[in-house]
Amino acid sequence: AQGVQKSKLAFLDALLKLRQICCHPKLIDAQTEAKSAKLNWLSQHIPTMLEQGRKIIIFSQFTSVLDIIAEQLQSQAIPFSLLTGQTRHRDKVIGQFTEGVTSVFLISLKAGGTGLNLTQADTVIHFDPWWNPAVEKQATDRAYRIGQINPVFVYKLIMANSIEQKVYKMQQEKQALVDALFTD
Repeated sequence: AQGVQKSKLAFLDALLKLRQICCHPKLIDAQTEAKSAKLNWLSQHIPTMLEQGRKIIIFSQFTSVLDIIAEQLQSQAIPFSLLTGQTRHRDKVIGQFTEGVTSVFLISLKAGGTGLNLTQADTVIHFDPWWNPAVEKQATDRAYRIGQINPVFVYKLIMANSIEQKVYKMQQEKQALVDALFTD
């Protein structure tokens, strides 16, 4: 009824909700009892990774997702550090992770995408994909930097048959285009 031009905000809001529900249904409906496959994956794999001596960074663009992950880690008695745009004593929080007080670091993509050197980490988990693959790469590079002596494992949690899978495909297509331009 309004046309495409006047409906842009509605489209963006719908895309945001589709992306949020892939992370956890509570982002759309706080009262829901529905579970998150991604959170379930973390709860199963994080303890195993920690037993192997891994140091883990988990990125999300949604601070509300990081809060949900933090609750899960607390319920599993897993100490963690948290860095968002609201973090007051940034150096102290970073120090907890770099000095080995915690082995899991939850970071919002915007707060930790640049300016951090976290070569203590050997595992990076992207809880949700970002439209721009360069932003994700910058985040991954917090662990994979000069001075890193360990292999860095990178996991991208992507919900099958969802907007996330479409975003991931779009990222691959953008990368293929860039690669094609520079290989010839």
